[in-house]
Formats: sequence, structure tokens, C-alpha cells
Amino acid sequence: MYENVAILAAVVLLYSAIAGRVGRSWLSGPILFTGAGLALGPAGLGVLQLPLTAADLKALAEISLAMVLFTDAAHADLGVVRRIVGLPERLLLIGLPLTILLGCVAGLLLFPDLGVLEVALLATLLAPTDAALGAPVVTSDAVPSATREALNLESGLNDGICVPVVIVLLDLALGTEIQGSTMQHIITVIVEEIGIGLLAGLALTSAAVAALRLASRLGWTSKHWLHIPVVALAGLCFTTAQALGGSGFIACFVGGLLFGYLERDRRSDLLGGAASTGEVLALVTWVAFGGPVLGRLLGQVTLPIFIYALLSLTVIRMAPVFISLLGTGMSIADKLFIGWFGPRGLASIVFAVIVFDAGLPGRSVLAVTTDLTVLLSVVAHGLTANPLVTALRRRQPA
Repeated sequence: MYENVAILAAVVLLYSAIAGRVGRSWLSGPILFTGAGLALGPAGLGVLQLPLTAADLKALAEISLAMVLFTDAAHADLGVVRRIVGLPERLLLIGLPLTILLGCVAGLLLFPDLGVLEVALLATLLAPTDAALGAPVVTSDAVPSATREALNLESGLNDGICVPVVIVLLDLALGTEIQGSTMQHIITVIVEEIGIGLLAGLALTSAAVAALRLASRLGWTSKHWLHIPVVALAGLCFTTAQALGGSGFIACFVGGLLFGYLERDRRSDLLGGAASTGEVLALVTWVAFGGPVLGRLLGQVTLPIFIYALLSLTVIRMAPVFISLLGTGMSIADKLFIGWFGPRGLASIVFAVIVFDAGLPGRSVLAVTTDLTVLLSVVAHGLTANPLVTALRRRQPA
């Protein structure tokens, strides 16, 4: 155990020393940490042996995503969000369903041995996006603020929206006994997942901000603990919503939005700890993904799986986004830009673990396809983020 922890600590220490330089290069943290997992894990030198179960990986990815969602939402510019009302809705209400539908069509053609529900699950597993994999795109001023905030909101909300879809499809695929009609079950799951998530995020964040303000007025706070409350609040939002049967991802994102609004004057001072914690946890997750996960599954890649992964990152994502943005007045280049930056990341890994553990007949194909798509996304979106941002900056008038 100590050897594994020492290796992980050394990798994090080394990266922390060069993170600024990496951030300005063609590389990214997820690329380097996934590469470290592959190089040091079972598929490489074999010096890093992480005895993670599927449940361990799921828990690590979930809490990492919870922190990232909360802090990303808290940093959102709500002034821009109000001005672009309609753009995120187009991506979520038109682009997301079309992405799942097109993913189903491609899956039926490439995987004839899978059932319709299994193909639908695969399409849904790969529908959520992970803005963190193309971080420069949602942080650089060279990217129009409307594009940045739309991609950030889309990434923050589509995880939670896809949760009830995955649950319903999995129940139907497994033949789980449900009460009432299928439609009633679908509506119940959607209302519970999204509704409980919304209420938990809003209620807990409101109470936490009120308590922190009172403690600050009374002089009970300490500067040494300044960054801790947001870390705890993000974890509380996620775990409470999950425990109550809701979506922890929705809870974290709406909680983060509310926190950023209520504490907009000092959010930079308060969010540092949660942002750093989320980033470190996410990077450790990428080491685990590159080590034991890819080491076991990449040998099972077939041509249909490879083709589907490529399509998922291109046509299956970009065509629906292009269609959803028709009539907005955006240029073709801007539509393609938004379509391209739909990275697949932590949410897809979490969903894949849930489906794999359920024991579906086609679970291996679903897991390998999801993992390969995420791997290609880590590389492709990581390598292209800074160059495309630089190209945008050059296009801007002096």
C-alpha cells in the first residue's frame, strides 16, 4: 500500500511543479496522468498496483466529479448566462436527445449482437460531456463568453439529466419489476433524480451560506479553515442527494451556481480549496483509469468498437449540436467548435461502472467501448484545446 501511495504522491508532486507549463502546452493533466497510469500500471512497468474494485473506482470518480461540478458552477458568470438564455437549453433539450438517438442508430449498425436497450444504454453512457478535459476552452478569454458558459452549463447539467435515463434503461434491460406502468416508472425516476437533486443542492447551500455568514459576523471563523467549508459543502450536496434517491450531480451543480451567486464578492477566496481538491482527485482518477482499467480492457478492442468510439467523438456529437444551434445566427465555425468540445470523461466512467456491475450480457462491449471513447477523448480534446484557443485569439481584432 505504501509503495502505491508513494508513487501517486510523487506523480502529483511532479505535476504540481510543472502544471503551469503543461497548461500552456499541447498536453493536459488528464493526458499525463492517464499516461502515467498506463506506464506504471499492469500494462507497463507494473510498479503501480492499485487493487481497486469497480465500486472503489466509481466512488473516486463520483466524488471527483462532484467537486469539479460544484466549483465550475460556482465560477460561472451568471450575467453571461442570463444573456445567453436559450443556448444551453438548445444543447440540452435538442442536442442531447439527438446525440443519444444517433448513438443508438450507430450502435445498432455496428453491434448487431447487442439488444436495443443495451445499445441505448451505450449511447446514453457516452452522451454526457466533461468540460474539464478541454479546460482552456471554458477558461480562456479568447473564447467568446457565451460559448464558454454554454459549454460549462451543458457539461454541468447533462450528467444529472442522463442519470435517470441510465436508471430507466438499466431497469428495463434487466427486467426489473416495477410498480405501475413503464411510463409512470420513467416519470417517477426523472422527478426523483432531478427534483431531489435540485432541492438538496439549493437547500443545503442556502443553509450553509447563512451559517457561514453568521459565524463570520461572530468572529468564529479561522483563516486556516477558509477553504474547507466548500469542500465539505460539495461533498454534502452530493452524498445527501444520493442518499435521498436524487442526483448528486444535479445537487452539486445547482448548489455551486447558488453558492457562486450568494458569495460572488469573495468566491475566489472560498473556492480555492475545493477547486484544488477536485482537480487532484480527478487526476488520481485518471491514473486509476490508465492503470488497472485500461490495462484490462484495451486488449478487447475490436474494429466496430474503435469505429463507434471515433463516431461518438465526431459525428454522433457534432451533428446534433450543429442541428440544435440552427437559427442562432452563429457561424459554421462556431457551431463546429462547440460540437467538437464535447469531451467524454468522469461521468461516462461512473455510468459504465454502474452498467458493468449490473451484469448485462453485453456489458463487456459497453465497458470497452466507453473506456476507449474516454481514452481517445482525453488525448484528442487535451491536444486540441490550447491550439484552437490560440487560433481563436489570433482571429480577434488587435
